[in-house]
Amino acid sequence: RIAVLNDGRIAAEGTAEELKRLIPGGHVRLRFTDPAAYRFAALAVREATGDDEALTLQIPSGGSQRELRSILDWLDAAEIEADELTVHTPDLDDVFFALTDPANRSEENVR
Repeated sequence: RIAVLNDGRIAAEGTAEELKRLIPGGHVRLRFTDPAAYRFAALAVREATGDDEALTLQIPSGGSQRELRSILDWLDAAEIEADELTVHTPDLDDVFFALTDPANRSEENVR
């Protein structure tokens, strides 16, 4: 078990995986080399954040097998070929900074 301390108080505690699930930030990143495929995917996936220069889309995701399968099935159904797919999940540094940043602090976050 891990405890995150903030100003002498326990901000959160649990296993590494439990703590990582507390904060948002996980995503799937799709990189394209074909600008037309990138534009089509960007229009079709409303929740994605795009980087027009890098031809990448960032789709919020917890990285579960079900979510990845859904994204891959959608790409196949739309006949879109992404050149690279990477999964990014929060690490313990992200958890620490999210829980101890004064801008994020509230009594609700302290356990």
